[in-house]
Formats: sequence, structure tokens, C-alpha cells
Amino acid sequence: MVDVDTFLTTLYVMVDDFCQSHPPKDRRGGPKASLAPSEVVTLAIFSRWSRFTSERDFYRYAMRHLRDAFPTLPHRSQFNRLVRSQVGLIEGVALHLADAMEAQKCAYEVLDSSAMPVRDAKRRGSGWLAGCADIGWSNRLGWYEGFRLLMAVNPVGIITGFGFGSASTTDQQVAETLFTVRHRPDRRLASAGCASRGPYVADKGFEGTENHRRWLECYGAQVLHPPKRNSRKA
Repeated sequence: MVDVDTFLTTLYVMVDDFCQSHPPKDRRGGPKASLAPSEVVTLAIFSRWSRFTSERDFYRYAMRHLRDAFPTLPHRSQFNRLVRSQVGLIEGVALHLADAMEAQKCAYEVLDSSAMPVRDAKRRGSGWLAGCADIGWSNRLGWYEGFRLLMAVNPVGIITGFGFGSASTTDQQVAETLFTVRHRPDRRLASAGCASRGPYVADKGFEGTENHRRWLECYGAQVLHPPKRNSRKA
């Protein structure tokens, strides 16, 4: 088990090396941010560690234990704004780390989606994400309002690509977009990553003979999933 200090130091060095080799093209005016981009990305990645139960839980830990490493750590609301301003950089670092670990040199990738609720689906009004988030169904949550996150992961758990759509979007629809972008890369959707070298293993949410045929013929993406119940296929 790697201790926190070693993990954070290693992560920061990797992120900072990437930031130094990919300087921002456009520099924003205004006062200097309290945290450097490499610090923001490091903390954003670290905050997703499984030991933290929530965003508040992470920031309580950071304020108590990480002030020596990040002495200019701002208020949580300001940190959240900094994270949102570095979304493109976070995506770039994630894909860089997957490439550095040769994540796609594997026999197959696992494809799955997850619900990302943003507010109670029973609340009235359109909310601040109207036109982007909507209401959909999750086997884990039931009806929820938010987004559907799609991830491609290699056998050891490294994310090789990701994307999201509104909650009402089906698994087949977000998969179609992922395969399309991986087949014909678009820098605006770089988070999709590169095409898999082997088949995709998925659950029944990605079933459909016509879909599978089109994905294979148009994008070279072979999808394997368990047969339906009572199916005669092995």
C-alpha cells in the first residue's frame, strides 16, 4: 500500500510534467489563481480516491492534512471554480496517464455506463442545467435527473476513454458516439480516447444485433455481451 505523501508526490510530478509540456495556448487575464493548474488537477484526481465519501469529506481532509503541501489552498467554492476552469486539462491528463501506462495494450476493454444525478428528480422547475440534464432511469437509483456517464476500461481498471450524455440517453446511443469519435477523432471530444485493439465486453444494455453489425462494419468495434434469458445462443 502506497502512503498518501508518496502517492500525492508521484501524481503531482506526473501531472506537472504534462502541464509543462502542454502550456495553455490562451492565457486569461485577471489576478493570479491561488493554485497552479498542476495543483488543481492533482487535487481533483486525488479527491476521487475511494476513501472520501463526498466532496465535503475530501475538502475537510485537505484543509487538515494537505496545507503543508498546498499552502495556498482556497475556500472550497473557489477550488470548485478552479476545477471547472481546468476541465480540458483534466481530460488531457487522464488520457495521458492511460497512454503512459499502455492501458490499451490489452486483449479487450469493458464498456459500461453509470448514472450521474445532479438534483432530485421530483423537484419542480427546469434547474440550472436545463437543456443538458434530463430525467432517465437507473437500475441502481430508479428515476433520476442528471447525466449518463459512459466509460471504457481495461482489464486492470484503467480508464481508456469516457463521455456522457443526458440521463434519458440509452447505452446504445452513447456507445455509438464513443465508437464514432474513436474511429474519426475529434479534438473537441478527446475524452473518448483511442480505438480498442480488441473487442468490447458489455452488459445487456448494449445489446442489439443491428447495432452490433453496424458498429463492427462502420467503426471496427466488436461488442460482446451475455445472451438474453431463454436465448438459444451460447
